[in-house]
Amino acid sequence: MKRVLLPIVMLFLVVNTYAQETIMYKSIDRVKITADLYAPHKSDATFIILFHQAGWSRGEYMETAPRLNDLGYNCMAVDQRSGGEINNVINKTKLEAEKEGKQIRYIDAYDDIVSSVKYVKINYPKAKVVVWGSSYSSALVLRICGDFPELADGVLSFSPGEYFEKQGKTNTFIQDGAKNISIPVFITSAKDEKIYWEKIFNAIPSKDKYSFLPDTKGNHGSRALWKQFEDNEDYWDAVETFLNKYF
Repeated sequence: MKRVLLPIVMLFLVVNTYAQETIMYKSIDRVKITADLYAPHKSDATFIILFHQAGWSRGEYMETAPRLNDLGYNCMAVDQRSGGEINNVINKTKLEAEKEGKQIRYIDAYDDIVSSVKYVKINYPKAKVVVWGSSYSSALVLRICGDFPELADGVLSFSPGEYFEKQGKTNTFIQDGAKNISIPVFITSAKDEKIYWEKIFNAIPSKDKYSFLPDTKGNHGSRALWKQFEDNEDYWDAVETFLNKYF
């Protein structure tokens, strides 16, 4: 009897995942900053630096950063010293700052953001750099882009406002900095938060500035992009439109 060899069909499930690396570098005052690096693409790909909202950590971007990777961007999610814990990710920069006896107010994260952008520019010199903030950090990235026009090529701001009046700054601290922004800008928030950033947006002289408000109630900060919220794709559509246009 002849033996019949039947072909063996093997099915492979391809999962699109990217490696994540936790790194450390120092802020201007030597405090150690912790960040998660999501950089699967060539070193000249546009690099998006992600900063979290109040009381949180780099864990805010566990879901968002891989999607940005899918869109072709390298990313880094940063722990600023003003924060805490989200998605079971502890803010290690805050712990380092406390260990060094440093203040951990919102405004104290300013140097962490500047240092993080400089770190990326040194290590990815051919890449365009986009800064992205959530809540208090979304305000700081706007101020920093006004203070240092050469530092970034674009900025996305989720729920900015004048959050620093009780920390020694004027009630137009962010608006005053926004007057010097010349790069592409995108601002969004929950629907009822426009009153907190409208004057900031109007002060920006850049001809390439855009804003988005959802038809729904929406959400505060970058968590608006999380899948758990029904309107997250409305935010993603606006974000992707902006990024595709310039980066």
